[in-house]
Amino acid sequence: MTGKRKTYRERLQCTVPQIDDIFVECLANALHVLDEEGVEKWLYAATKICNLGRGMELVLIVLEEGVELVQFTDITVLEEVVKTSQYLSDHLCGKAVNPFLSTLIAIARRLGSTELMVQWFKMVEKVAHAQSERSEVNVSRYEGVAALLTQAPYLFNQISLGGMNNWIDAGLNSYKNQNHRLQDYFSLQSADSHAMLQRERHGTLYMDYERQINMFLRAFFGLEEEFKPYSLAFDIARKPTPHLDKRGFHVPDVHDDVEDSLGGTVSGIDRYRAMIAHLAAHRRWSQPYLADNFSPFQHIAIECFEDARIEALVMQRYPGMRRLWQRLHPVPVEGDCPDEGWSPVRHLLAMQSRALLDPDHPYEDICIVQFVKEFNEEFAKDPLDAQLSVRLGVKWLLKNQTVDFRLANIWFENTQVSYRDDNRYLWIFLEAADGEDDFHSDHAATNREAEADGNLPPQHYHEWDYQSQSYRPDYATVYETIQDIGNASYIDGLLDKHKQLTRRLKQIVDLLKPQQRKRVRYQSEGDEMDMDVLLRAWTDFKAGSIPDTRYYQSHVKDGRNISVLLLLDLSQSINEVPEGCSSTILQLSQEAVSVLSEAIEALGDPFAIAGFASNTRHEVRYTHFKGFSEHWDRDAKGRLANMEGGYSTRMGAALRHGARYLDHRSEEKKILFLLTDGAPRDIDVFDEQYLYDDTHKAVVELEQKGINTFCITLDTHADEYVAGLFGTHRYAVIDQIERLPEKLPQLFIKLTG
Repeated sequence: MTGKRKTYRERLQCTVPQIDDIFVECLANALHVLDEEGVEKWLYAATKICNLGRGMELVLIVLEEGVELVQFTDITVLEEVVKTSQYLSDHLCGKAVNPFLSTLIAIARRLGSTELMVQWFKMVEKVAHAQSERSEVNVSRYEGVAALLTQAPYLFNQISLGGMNNWIDAGLNSYKNQNHRLQDYFSLQSADSHAMLQRERHGTLYMDYERQINMFLRAFFGLEEEFKPYSLAFDIARKPTPHLDKRGFHVPDVHDDVEDSLGGTVSGIDRYRAMIAHLAAHRRWSQPYLADNFSPFQHIAIECFEDARIEALVMQRYPGMRRLWQRLHPVPVEGDCPDEGWSPVRHLLAMQSRALLDPDHPYEDICIVQFVKEFNEEFAKDPLDAQLSVRLGVKWLLKNQTVDFRLANIWFENTQVSYRDDNRYLWIFLEAADGEDDFHSDHAATNREAEADGNLPPQHYHEWDYQSQSYRPDYATVYETIQDIGNASYIDGLLDKHKQLTRRLKQIVDLLKPQQRKRVRYQSEGDEMDMDVLLRAWTDFKAGSIPDTRYYQSHVKDGRNISVLLLLDLSQSINEVPEGCSSTILQLSQEAVSVLSEAIEALGDPFAIAGFASNTRHEVRYTHFKGFSEHWDRDAKGRLANMEGGYSTRMGAALRHGARYLDHRSEEKKILFLLTDGAPRDIDVFDEQYLYDDTHKAVVELEQKGINTFCITLDTHADEYVAGLFGTHRYAVIDQIERLPEKLPQLFIKLTG
């Protein structure tokens, strides 16, 4: 091997000798397809699979097929593969890891996106969990999971991901008390299994028509796009909708045949064609508008005319598309929306949209007819004028808006246009113009090269109103994003500055590391045989009794069982230099968090780092620097190096959002460390007691979830209020701010040691 290849081989921490026979060829393929970061993650995944100790074949599968798997999805899928493999191994389904890894390529070909692959992994873990909980003495826990994994490629050729989930749930529910029959069900050996499979076989699967859909897009619109299928079958906070962004076209993984507005039936493949044509038209001819210049009602009015404009451009070239779109567009009945108690805005716009699409529309309303005429006249002058939609949308709202538009009850009946996207592509928000590190909404249509992958849908949280002694529902909105990666060497420099402190902490950490191992007996599978139980089983067998077959034992670490979230106050005040210091609070926070992270990483405790700031209740920004599943590596250091301060300190919403991540952790002890330099504040709150009480209420809510909150404050006047927020023994005031890098790790060790 050359020197570079040896370096890569050393990063693959696996001593299986057969790896050397294929490593050079696999590495060459990985270097050809992946970037440096991708190769690192590929090697890391192979190392983790090797460490499971389940044989050399598993490592060879990851090395040989991992790169191809990434090509069908993206690099993040490898981390999810490792997690599920470890889950199977931990739940005594270790023999199922081989079929799990062996079928990944076949399944990725069918699903085509990381998001759907992750949903599949969750199903596998669900079955493993169910079997490990219900296993009888004489039934192996992995057989049902292994049968499911073996049949998975065939099953995904028959049904959608949602159908697979329903089929699996039916099996788990039907044989809740007969675990031994799950193997027959999942291997398609039972009549129930085939009956359920037939029930779930419906619709047009995207993957069956992927080639035709791509050819349609290329031939009709000259576009090459990535398709990202999603499933509608899972109960999540926000149902996915068709849309386009920098990653490509996001479409459902299955379309059922539906009745059309003319009394016929539209096939699933025609529904895909209608949707793809609409998305492609947006990509070709739509230009983003500045969202902050318009009201929400103006947004939806402009979207109505822009949808009509780009569809008219398509119909100029392909007149047959008009009939297909008309069949799928609803025909709202004029006057259906009640005159009182309901907002008619969607009803009116749906009628206007239908009239713009259908020259033979049934509407007699003068306003609808007038705007169809104006649209046709302006479109004839310049069909490529994107401002046409703005002019007509704003004008339409001026003509039609009434006080009823603002009523809470909105008339939705017969207004949903199923083939159209959610129009997030049309809008760009002011946040995106402030700087590349700023959050921009998931509706943003900034330059696709600059749009961040880390943006997630906003989350809404209640707030406590101490005056009415009740919650204000969905009152604060949290936008979260992943911080861009900066220069990790900057953090390394800060750590060098505290070398002596880091060395002292390492000595303390070595003493805190769990040294003991606990024996877990009576296992159907395990690390080694338990000779006492085996001897007892042999005696029972000789005596004619039924022996206990759980004669294996395992060993697990017996010690620390803690997960930690470090939540940093990123308000504007951290940019200031405190009296008597030469560094800003921001830099001191970076130093302290870096030193503490070195200590926690050495301890092996899972931890995450995040920050928050607020600009009124409508915009609480929550920034991820390091996730629980990540190591304290160059990426995490780079994100921390890019940390910035701005805006205010709305603590309650940030605490509740951070608790969402801790709440799902399985560790026995969960701690949220809040590092702040002041009291709760925000520019839209003039009663300081309001945010004080809401913060205290959030701390109580976290305590009820089993999450311990501890505040480290740099405010020298904090003694006046902090105990009322967090409790008498749940805070520490650091008066000498320049000693923060030393004090923060000491507090952590004291509280968790």
